[in-house]
Amino acid sequence: MHALFVTTSATQLTPDHPTGLWLEEFAVPYLAVTGAGIRVTVASPLGGAVPLDPKTEPNDDERQRWAPALHALRHSERLADVRDAWFDAVFLPGGHGPMVDLVTDTTLQALISRHDGAGKLIAAVCHGPAGLLNVRRADGQPLLSGRRTTGFTNAEETLSRLKDVVPFLLEDEMKVRGADFHSALLPLISHVEEDGHLITGQNPRSSQAVAELLVKRLTTR
Repeated sequence: MHALFVTTSATQLTPDHPTGLWLEEFAVPYLAVTGAGIRVTVASPLGGAVPLDPKTEPNDDERQRWAPALHALRHSERLADVRDAWFDAVFLPGGHGPMVDLVTDTTLQALISRHDGAGKLIAAVCHGPAGLLNVRRADGQPLLSGRRTTGFTNAEETLSRLKDVVPFLLEDEMKVRGADFHSALLPLISHVEEDGHLITGQNPRSSQAVAELLVKRLTTR
């Protein structure tokens, strides 16, 4: 088994708001997947070291627990170099970075469309679904159309005090693409949706649940 983790390369949401990957959303699934014996390739639009959102810099305990994940983030592959490879799953962690670069990345869109057509697992958490917004299925319809999904909600964006900073509201844009969007009754509670081979998690606290479901699906196929 082999999974592709695609992260952002973006470092700025706006000139006044640095951004990047939200570490928990990568580290928790990475350790779960690799711990299950599944090989992981990490890729990003630019390749190289993956930027972390300053708000998610690890403390000493996290640096120790997440050391293998942090090491993997130092040397990501360039997405264009792996675009023609086949993986058993593609996973998009969040942070606000995907709203800057993954949302318009045509290489990513083509890769995910191909994997969707083959029935391969596709997963995303928090703002990771931004990378799915402009993906089209083989019939030309949006990837998200009619699919039960979740992602970072408008209420959560408001609580993060970035509602007026982000380029768009993820929940709204997922609904525009026809997504059957669902969320937890309260903000910032773990919530995961599964629709066929598509898995989505609502927020950082959903990282563990997404990881467990991803491992379960990969190891029981």
